[in-house]
Amino acid sequence: MAKLRWILQLHKDVPKAAKFYSEGLDFSINVCTLRWAELQSGPLKLALMQSNRLYSSLLSFTVTDINTSVTKLMALGAELDGPIKYEIHGKVAAMRCIDGHMLGLYEPL
Repeated sequence: MAKLRWILQLHKDVPKAAKFYSEGLDFSINVCTLRWAELQSGPLKLALMQSNRLYSSLLSFTVTDINTSVTKLMALGAELDGPIKYEIHGKVAAMRCIDGHMLGLYEPL
């Protein structure tokens, strides 16, 4: 079973976006730098990342077996966006779903 970790949005001005969600919708700001912010509203986590290009939101999921999840998603029409990466904290993969939206998968060690 996959668990939603957070939703990622790309913004040109991360501190301004963090203020928007914090003051406008009462999100708590856990971290905020010029390039990255993590906000929270109850169990929902919203990550903001600086980018001059703006795309749709990215959904990030924690999975128990990244290889199985990638295989199942690809069988349903998703595409792997680069190789599965083996980081010191676990495996990560970026995928595009059938409509091109980004999905992040994370398998902790």
